[in-house]
Amino acid sequence: MAKAAGGTKNPARISVWLQGKAPRGGGRKGDQPSGLDRDRITEASLRLLDAEGLAKFSMRRLAAELNVTAMSVYWYVDTKDDLLELALDAVCGEMRLPDTEAADVSWRDQLRALADEYRALLIRHPWVSPLVGRFLNIGPNWLAFAVAVQQTVRRTGLPPHTQNGAISAVFQFVYGFGTIESHYAARCAEAGMTQDEYYREATGTVEDELSSHGIMESAKELLAVRGDATVEELWQRDFTVALDLMIAGIESLLEQEKRGERAGRGETPDARQGL
Repeated sequence: MAKAAGGTKNPARISVWLQGKAPRGGGRKGDQPSGLDRDRITEASLRLLDAEGLAKFSMRRLAAELNVTAMSVYWYVDTKDDLLELALDAVCGEMRLPDTEAADVSWRDQLRALADEYRALLIRHPWVSPLVGRFLNIGPNWLAFAVAVQQTVRRTGLPPHTQNGAISAVFQFVYGFGTIESHYAARCAEAGMTQDEYYREATGTVEDELSSHGIMESAKELLAVRGDATVEELWQRDFTVALDLMIAGIESLLEQEKRGERAGRGETPDARQGL
């Protein structure tokens, strides 16, 4: 790891994908421990992260999973962060990316598909969200995802100076939504309850304890529209509505840009219609 002046560790750590660090394949020396390679180590890391979570993940625990010594793992990676970065990119490969060159598919459908895949990834793997902002995310799978997102937003017709904002609006929303949903699912699992059981118990407790608080009167209508929907159905409904609002916002911004272009050319609605 690079060091700053005075010998302290540089907080902007070097990515495993940069500075000559081998991206995939075997170790860096000629007499590596037999039976190991970087792909096998990454797969074991994924299993542990899914089963035990980020807090319990360690090189020692990984070595035990692989039935090797901890030093054996260091033949293939320099640090635990390198392993986490490799695992983060590997899991990103689960996302099914739309064909952004397909002319018969609208950018709206492609944007929804990308948002759905990203949300599902965050829910399946709760350890992903804390790591997304921690690393550069420049492995091959994250780069493929980023290119698909950029190409889809470019297809909207938004001018370049607004495209980053559109990407942020949609995918930072998805990140937050998926992270909260994964936290809820984890809490239900820890309590030994289904999501519906936990919701009923939590809602009943809140209604009892906060019966005199104004929040209950304010939320009465929102709680009533739940109907017989399951928690999973509620998550999906809220996500769909929110994403539709994001897409409507992009469409509104497009229309504003078009009006600005027409105004810049001195056009009026009547002039465009030949009236």
